Amino acid sequence: MAEMDTSGGGGHKKGPGVKKAKKASTRVDLTPMVDLGFLLITFFIFTTTMSQPTAMKLNLPKDTDKPEEQNKLKESGAFTMLLGKNNNVYYYEGQLDPSASNMKSSTMKQIRDEIIRKKRSTPEEDLMVVIKASDESTYKDVVDALDEMTINDIKRYALVDISDVEGQLVNISDTRGK
Repeated sequence: MAEMDTSGGGGHKKGPGVKKAKKASTRVDLTPMVDLGFLLITFFIFTTTMSQPTAMKLNLPKDTDKPEEQNKLKESGAFTMLLGKNNNVYYYEGQLDPSASNMKSSTMKQIRDEIIRKKRSTPEEDLMVVIKASDESTYKDVVDALDEMTINDIKRYALVDISDVEGQLVNISDTRGK
């Protein structure tokens, strides 16, 4: 416990030849204060709720071995986004032409307008956005693309591996600075 020693001697005698009484300094023991500090730290650690991880819930379809059981997609409702490097996004509607004449480029900030346009022109049950990330795209680009799906209230979208042809087209377009 804290203790204070304030003994200063007996009476108060003054005069020559009288020795002055030695005053002891005041001493406070801080050990209980340190214990209290650790108890408070422990209390706050155990009663604080830890931050919950933020994650996006993705509903994935079941894998099927039979092609006839797979989800069918109308060509008119397909909108494919190819993620390149430096926030470049290449997109096309339907199937990719062999000459890639229907592939257009945009940035991640401008792709929202194209998604909105496609959503307005296509019935909701037919609309499907396919997101394909190239080797040069970043994790941030994929997260931004998924955020665009949430922001624009797109019900059906899929993350798919990019094909070799599409990957080459994206690499060529990125090097040209299209």
